[in-house]
Amino acid sequence: MSKFAPICIYLMISPLVSLIPLGVPFLFASNSSTYPDKLSAYECGFDPFGDARSRFDIRFYLVSILFIIPDPEVTFSFPWEVPLTKIDPFGSWSMMAFLLILTIGSLYEWKRGASDRE
Repeated sequence: MSKFAPICIYLMISPLVSLIPLGVPFLFASNSSTYPDKLSAYECGFDPFGDARSRFDIRFYLVSILFIIPDPEVTFSFPWEVPLTKIDPFGSWSMMAFLLILTIGSLYEWKRGASDRE
């Protein structure tokens, strides 16, 4: 059990570290609004126009998906960051295959022009 003590301490302290900064502003916040303009609708300094549920161009979604793709690469690269003498050949080659698949995907989307701006 003593091997897991740092993990248990971390699991007890981490919620406090994240929840305290979220709770402190409520101590200093007031319920009354000094300026009624703060409660009005705001959109770049002028009254909003049009419907908020209008259709977006598909490129907005495509750009967001392209930004999500590198996240698994970084996440799955962390276990591979140990010294190479401690990784068996299966671990090394599986990581190389993973990076190859991501590289092929990146080259494919680059060739298709997914990241081009029009």
